[in-house]
Amino acid sequence: MNFSFLFNNFAELTVTGLAFGAVYALIALGYTMVYGVLQLINFAHSEVFMYGTFATLWMTITLVGSGNPGGLQTFGIMAAALLAAMVVSGAIALMLEKFAYRPLIKRNAPRLIALISAIGASFVLAELMGVRDDVAGWFGLRETLDDYVGGARVNQSMPNIVQNRTLFAIGEYNIRMVDVIVILSAILMMVGLDQFVRRSKTGRGIRATAQDPETAALMGVNSTRVIQMTFLLGGLMAGVAAFLYMLKIETTKFDVGFLLGIKAFTAAVLGGIGNLRGALVGGLVLGVVENWGSALFGGEWRHVVAFVLLVVILLFRPTGILGESLGKART
Repeated sequence: MNFSFLFNNFAELTVTGLAFGAVYALIALGYTMVYGVLQLINFAHSEVFMYGTFATLWMTITLVGSGNPGGLQTFGIMAAALLAAMVVSGAIALMLEKFAYRPLIKRNAPRLIALISAIGASFVLAELMGVRDDVAGWFGLRETLDDYVGGARVNQSMPNIVQNRTLFAIGEYNIRMVDVIVILSAILMMVGLDQFVRRSKTGRGIRATAQDPETAALMGVNSTRVIQMTFLLGGLMAGVAAFLYMLKIETTKFDVGFLLGIKAFTAAVLGGIGNLRGALVGGLVLGVVENWGSALFGGEWRHVVAFVLLVVILLFRPTGILGESLGKART
């Protein structure tokens, strides 16, 4: 174990771990909200995130072209890319709810059937993005849309839109702008969502449905709208996560959501699935610990450390860090 490398780079490993953890946490919100209301794991949520990364990429390509933005233009491009990611991810989440889950919910289908539907929807969405060049070719648009559909199954890189300059230093590590943007944005979005769910009329409907669907319906809560709003909010947060991920990594692929989705689900369970604040805590803890673990054991052990952490936490606290028992999880 390389303790010296961990100690010598402790600040850098912690800050970058928090940045990745913030992305995990935002994606984890979709898992934890849907579980809180439906007691269902939405495994297609990873593709909701993936489509948000491509929306960010395509909007940036459209606005930047071959130029180098600066000043106020950069903020405009960032705002447009963020909006595009949120709109696309929110729309994909609503489509999943309407076509993959609502028919099963109306028929009172077993949860296992809904889980299979989620897995199937996940593969369909990923593979559709992976063959987007062929789809464009069917309509004779392959060459026209080459910047958007070319290399459908390989990594796609986004033009750099943020000057990642140093803001301040912690020890010998320089804290850069992108890390600060990612961490602060994620925390602000999660605090905003937490307050929305706790204080707004819609949020009270979500919490009532999560606590007792039958009683909530008798009190006039429209369960269909509540479920739609739950999926929409999870999709919007996944869109924010996708935008921040692209700012940090600047690369995406048709299957980018697979591993990140598993990590985000791990973060949700780690923090306590069904608990919004638990998603934040679980994501940040997971991001930091896997970074420390990769420093100690080597980068190839990064994913092993993340999932060993989950197993250890659940052995000693099966409900997660801030959660309730899975059968009683509430938003």
